[in-house]
Amino acid sequence: MPEIISRQSNQAKPTRRLLQLVITTAGLLSLWQIIVTISGTPAFILPAPWQVIEILLSQPVYLLQHAWVTLVEILAGLALGCVLVFFSAWTMTAFQGVRRWVFPVLVISQAIPVFALAPLLTLWFGYGMASKIAMATLIIYFPVTAAAFDGLRHTGRDWLDIAHTMQA
Repeated sequence: MPEIISRQSNQAKPTRRLLQLVITTAGLLSLWQIIVTISGTPAFILPAPWQVIEILLSQPVYLLQHAWVTLVEILAGLALGCVLVFFSAWTMTAFQGVRRWVFPVLVISQAIPVFALAPLLTLWFGYGMASKIAMATLIIYFPVTAAAFDGLRHTGRDWLDIAHTMQA
């Protein structure tokens, strides 16, 4: 008997999750519409949800082109950030002098909102892809470097011995 009840409750979970998703989405779209209506914000700053859906359906190629550019910028920033993270975390782990100099800068840099640097990045790199890639790199770099450094620093001796044995 408990087996039957368990199967029934497991089958109800996807339906319940779908219902929660639909209700949450409808609630967020309604809230968005209310904010647009009450605030009177111009459509070029905050379009209504129905305007976004209308454009999505009427000009999908236009949106896909821009989505592609955004994806390229994000992936380029991710790749550059990962390379810098690996180099920084490894260097801080291997050399104590570098760690004493770089780690406090990483910690202090977390107090500066990355988006506050956006105007500077735009001035330095222009309006093209370079400033956006730099922004993505900065967003990725600081928190991931701290986490990678912490992970490298706390790697167990047994894992290091296995890696040495396997000539890694």
